[in-house]
Amino acid sequence: MINNFQNWIADQIKGIKSKNQHRILTQIDSGMGPEIIIDGKKFIQFASNNYLGLTMNKKVINSSKKILERYGTGTGGSRLVTGTSNLHYELEKIIADFKNTESSLVFSSGYLANIGTISAIMGSKDIIFSDELNHASLIDGARISKAQIVIYKHCDMKDLEKKLKLVSRKNIRKMILTDSVFSMDGDIAPLDEIVFLSAKYDCITMIDEAHATGVLGKKGSGASEMFGVEKKIDICMGTLSKAVGSVGGYIAGSKKLIDFLKNKARTFIFDTSLPAPALKASMDAIDIIQNSDGPRKNLQKNILNLTEFLVKEKFNFYKNDTPIIPIIFGSELKTLKFSKMIKESGIYIPAVRPPSVPIGLSRIRITLMANHSQKHMEKLKRVLKKIKKFN
Repeated sequence: MINNFQNWIADQIKGIKSKNQHRILTQIDSGMGPEIIIDGKKFIQFASNNYLGLTMNKKVINSSKKILERYGTGTGGSRLVTGTSNLHYELEKIIADFKNTESSLVFSSGYLANIGTISAIMGSKDIIFSDELNHASLIDGARISKAQIVIYKHCDMKDLEKKLKLVSRKNIRKMILTDSVFSMDGDIAPLDEIVFLSAKYDCITMIDEAHATGVLGKKGSGASEMFGVEKKIDICMGTLSKAVGSVGGYIAGSKKLIDFLKNKARTFIFDTSLPAPALKASMDAIDIIQNSDGPRKNLQKNILNLTEFLVKEKFNFYKNDTPIIPIIFGSELKTLKFSKMIKESGIYIPAVRPPSVPIGLSRIRITLMANHSQKHMEKLKRVLKKIKKFN
């Protein structure tokens, strides 16, 4: 039986490799700044979600050090047992103010926040309307809930409304589920139209602000702020691991919602809580995001810089106002080839292939940071111009 199992695994890996979809882990021997060390060599990296560069911010690091000495390295329990400290409550108040909601709840990751929240609220008699390009954590949460899942075309509000109209049963719980910024394409969901349809067809709205938090909006709180719909969205999820530069996830919403999740979300109830240094890092980072627009201005400058170059050079890319800029090469083999060429030039941008993206849309996904310097940007443009000759 054991040999049969090992043979089955070997066959599965062989199948993955035959599709050019096999992945390996890249060991990085440095902090997550614009420059990283791989195998003893320095690379400029354009692959991190550390959009504002806050993982290496001195103020954040120093205050986390002090908290580490006071609280230690871990919490030793779930939030409902011994794992809730005063820092959890402080961070949750900060997040609620940041997101302009009544309350919030911190989870150990955005993935856990999504699957725990969706599965706690939705059940087998309910319907979830899900964007076809939603993140895996939203998809998995919907599946775990056992609700009926209706997929609508990506950011297509006519298709969404058409499918909403088909639900004739009354007294049925419905949810519209979407990323606000899509992680692989970098585009922004039309939250104003989603809110309108939610009200018209009596749906719960849940948005994933993972890639929007810290990046969009006047004070950087996300796409919900940018569209001015914070008060009209029922459930707002976000992460502390991307622009915030720490680790963890959150749900922001009404006091009743948060009270419900404390009692029903299994990924909250049974999970060991985040340690104090991570909580403090998130608090300081959110303060920087709200009160210093320098990092966001630098990020927008880099987005404009690269976008103008890609337009001029006629690259096949998705043009958005976010730091996620995918260049589409199509086949897995071609994308792997160009990713290797880029790495050989001293820049690290991994190939993105199915199942992360649809078949035929493999790409290199450039993610920009506020602390990418002009020197970094110019080298990226030189390397991209070089590989374009081979496309």
